[in-house]
Amino acid sequence: MQGKLSSGWWPARAVALAAVLVLAAAPAGAAAPDYAPLEEALLQNVRDGYVDYDGLAASPQFARFIDGLATTAIPADHDAALAHYLNAYNALAIRGILQGESPASAAGRRRFFDSRKFTLDGRAVTLGEIGQRLRALGDPRAWFAMSCAALSCPRLASHAYQPATLDAQLDAAVRGFVNDITRNRLDIAQKTAFLSALFDWHRADFTAAAGGVSAWLERYLADPASRAALREGWLELRYLDFDWDLNGRYARGTADPAPGTCGAATPC
Repeated sequence: MQGKLSSGWWPARAVALAAVLVLAAAPAGAAAPDYAPLEEALLQNVRDGYVDYDGLAASPQFARFIDGLATTAIPADHDAALAHYLNAYNALAIRGILQGESPASAAGRRRFFDSRKFTLDGRAVTLGEIGQRLRALGDPRAWFAMSCAALSCPRLASHAYQPATLDAQLDAAVRGFVNDITRNRLDIAQKTAFLSALFDWHRADFTAAAGGVSAWLERYLADPASRAALREGWLELRYLDFDWDLNGRYARGTADPAPGTCGAATPC
């Protein structure tokens, strides 16, 4: 299956406005982020990016983290805000699957990214809006830490993102994705780089950060010959179809209980 992931392209003016909103002062009385429940849930239910959705559906730790997102303050510090939005995006994408949504079809993607609302810091937001806030923070590495519940998306990490280790975690996420031959393959003989569609969808961000997709990729590729080919500019860039099938196992596959019935005592 293929199709563009929504919310990646939006005007620079909107980016500037979102940047202000992202780092706005937290409301009085809002809770500070606690990633321990998410960390425990991910460690128990994610292996090499493969997600046990049934295990997360039954996890009180995961339910507790989701519940906490409604009242947790968005940190004012840049890295802390970035880590928080990444954790929120990944957890709420899982939540969307558990609520019966799926990005497998074009209509499903519209619902999954742009219609389904979640509560974050006391506000109703979509996954697309969280993606916009992440983009406004100005680090293209974030695209490779956001797992949208599909096989071609970046693999879901088995750990929560933490402000203190965020730089290393983001670098690891990018290097893992860029050098994964199931997602990107540079064929020197054919003079072609077969790349994930993510590089096409967000090319404006890579161009702004490094001057282009090839220059940005060169920073993270492990193979010296591939780096040289990109640097010398003789590889044609081709973008692969995106596989929207689920990135894990979900035997239950039914919608959530009615709103208001989920929580630590009755996990979704």
